[in-house]
Amino acid sequence: MTDTIQSQALDLAEFRRALGAFVTGVTVVTTIQPDGSPRGFTANSFTSVSLDPPLVLVCIAKTASSHAVFSATDHFAVSVLAEGQKAVSGVFASKSADKFTQVDWHTRATGAPLMNGAAASFDCRTHDVIDAGDHIILIGRVVDFTHTTSSPLGYCRGAYVNFSLSQEALAAAGSRAKVGAILELDGGVVLLDTPQGLELPCGVKLEPSSDATSLRGVLAKLGLDAHLDFLFAVFEESSGHAPGVHVYYRGRVSSDGLAVPSARVRVVPLGEIPWDRIRDDAVRSMLQRYVRERSEDAFGIYVGDTATGKVQSLATSH
Repeated sequence: MTDTIQSQALDLAEFRRALGAFVTGVTVVTTIQPDGSPRGFTANSFTSVSLDPPLVLVCIAKTASSHAVFSATDHFAVSVLAEGQKAVSGVFASKSADKFTQVDWHTRATGAPLMNGAAASFDCRTHDVIDAGDHIILIGRVVDFTHTTSSPLGYCRGAYVNFSLSQEALAAAGSRAKVGAILELDGGVVLLDTPQGLELPCGVKLEPSSDATSLRGVLAKLGLDAHLDFLFAVFEESSGHAPGVHVYYRGRVSSDGLAVPSARVRVVPLGEIPWDRIRDDAVRSMLQRYVRERSEDAFGIYVGDTATGKVQSLATSH
């Protein structure tokens, strides 16, 4: 018997959002055109293919203006951008006619441009071009490469991700830190019931779980196996019951990761949070921003204090 897989129409917008949950790097893909001029675009659809021979690939939409050039080129280069190169990503995601005059670049083996300051770079000869639906897959054989100790620029759910920012925030906080987490579980947020009201899980530092005063230790004692994804807020409080630097992550608890939770744990639907029971004004404000940005699937990072600060918007899709 032959199994027949029936094709089902997909909601393309939702499909794109689902794919956006995969964290990627950000690259600039370049080549030299037949007339000798450079050409390039920003891409996050880059991955390794093989170690022997050394192959990498990048996907290019057939509707992209660079499609014709890259589908015919015999060489190209991929620059994996570093955290400080959001501007470079923006240049090559734009329709600017003079992209290469706005950035610093150099060449190596093939003559394709490589971005100065990149976390890594791969200089390639075209190995194959494969038709794949509304894209082509450009496979390159790496003939030269470089890499540095710079942290790469991340990308997830239509936003740039700064991998080192959370560590910098924790280091700056020192002994005055309060490290907490906004954790989702089954469509709700994890809150703790206290005599003074509801609060988020918090510790005085992030690690280790063996330390009952750390966030990981608090979560372990509560019976929560949590995955901390990204930094959400960093702010300073000079007065009140918890002065010092506050660092909050956003994350999740899987149903499988819920052991025997403490009686203090409450999982409250995002649309039903009792705001008047949140004991801390700054936490209430932060949670309200979280619910708003969660509904828009567009997160930022708040940096400031409890009175004034700025939400650093994580750039929109390139």
